[in-house]
Amino acid sequence: MPVVTIPTPLRPHTGGQARIEAQGTTVAEVLSDLGSRYPEFQKRIFDGAGALQQYVNVYVNNEDIRYLDDLTTPVVEKDVVDIIPAVAGG
Repeated sequence: MPVVTIPTPLRPHTGGQARIEAQGTTVAEVLSDLGSRYPEFQKRIFDGAGALQQYVNVYVNNEDIRYLDDLTTPVVEKDVVDIIPAVAGG
């Protein structure tokens, strides 16, 4: 199963877990699997329309999904899906 790395700010919504195996053949399916297990996590990464929040970036094996097939990017068993929240500063 693909492994999803959870950033520190979202870990309270995944029971403190930093890495979670998830089922799915696309990024959307993997994130949906996590969302079904951790509803608060899902609320943090998706907006009301089901799109990723603007401040959430997702990478598969270090490749930004925005430059691949976005949420329909395929994943396989040993892939690593990284969730990276954008950081703002001043």
